[in-house]
Amino acid sequence: MSETLTFKNQNSTDRIDKYLADQLTEASRSQIQGWIKEGLVTVNKTVVKANYKVQSGDNIKIEVPDPVEISAEPEDIEINIVYEDTDVVVVNKPQGMVVHPSIGHTSGSLVNALLYHVKDLSGINGKIRPGIVHRIDKDTSGLLMVAKNDVAHEKLSEQLKDKKALREYVALVHGVIQHDKGTIDAPIGRDPQNRKKYAVVDDGKPAVTHFEVIERFKNFTLLRLRLETGRTHQIRVHLNYIEHPMAGDPTYGPRKTLKGKGQFLHAETLGFEHPKTGEVMTFSAPLPEIFTETLAELRLQ
Repeated sequence: MSETLTFKNQNSTDRIDKYLADQLTEASRSQIQGWIKEGLVTVNKTVVKANYKVQSGDNIKIEVPDPVEISAEPEDIEINIVYEDTDVVVVNKPQGMVVHPSIGHTSGSLVNALLYHVKDLSGINGKIRPGIVHRIDKDTSGLLMVAKNDVAHEKLSEQLKDKKALREYVALVHGVIQHDKGTIDAPIGRDPQNRKKYAVVDDGKPAVTHFEVIERFKNFTLLRLRLETGRTHQIRVHLNYIEHPMAGDPTYGPRKTLKGKGQFLHAETLGFEHPKTGEVMTFSAPLPEIFTETLAELRLQ
């Protein structure tokens, strides 16, 4: 059954496609533009185009079509498996790869590659996210742990919940941070101004990020960060909150200032207790080439 959504605009003067993209957290702007082309969006009972500027008091209705079922199929995509045994896999995900299929990314994901190369994966997160214990953003590179069975999945997830797993990142941020180290303890929730983004808000979930300076440049700082919690976009939101947004971040940072295809954020170190043996295991992954090249260029400035 299709769903009808109704909105009454209060004060926005944005284009209708942008306005709806901000209101609907699960739909992309391109997806909404498709609905508009199909005549599924009306304003005051009239079909409009994507460039229509909403007016105060507009009554907006969307006939949301039935969702297309997404499946995850094995794909012969090259991935960097850092470690594998009968219970767990550690993968170094490249920048630009989504972790699991979704609307708009139905193929080419890490899950598609894992289904081809690993095959046996835990089923706790269903058919779309088999084996996925935790995620990193599409444009964040680095290490992920993947469970090959449900028992391993539950134990690894518990370590994340109990803050026993080690997750360290390297990030390049705007501005020169004078403090050698610090802690950002600020709750994160949906941004009330833009429901597709996250922000520090009073009623958000607790979020703690520790940082230390690795190197300072003329206009940037290289940081190592350790996550105590794992909120969506946590590092990106926290760095923006302290007014040192991440370089290359298309959502929380300034417009593109360095070459590259996304934020300069790399999950460098991952540590956990093996779900079967209890052995403490720690893995590290080198910075991707675009990251090291950029740092070399900044050192010459």
